[in-house]
Amino acid sequence: MLLTIDLAVLLAVIIVLRVRRRVQARSRSDQWVTVAIVLVFGVLIAPTAFGRGILDVANQVAQGISRSGSP
Repeated sequence: MLLTIDLAVLLAVIIVLRVRRRVQARSRSDQWVTVAIVLVFGVLIAPTAFGRGILDVANQVAQGISRSGSP
């Protein structure tokens, strides 16, 4: 589990660095690499307590939106 958390932190740093670059300078393949890195980051962080917390918050937001839309 320690390896997963450390790799997730490394991927988070890589994602931040890639997202901060100029949008105009990105090629389509560069965008796909960023998407792949984000997906791997999501898979690594999902089984952790932090990932479950994010899932709980997302579920609460989705439920709040669906309840506010119904009369």
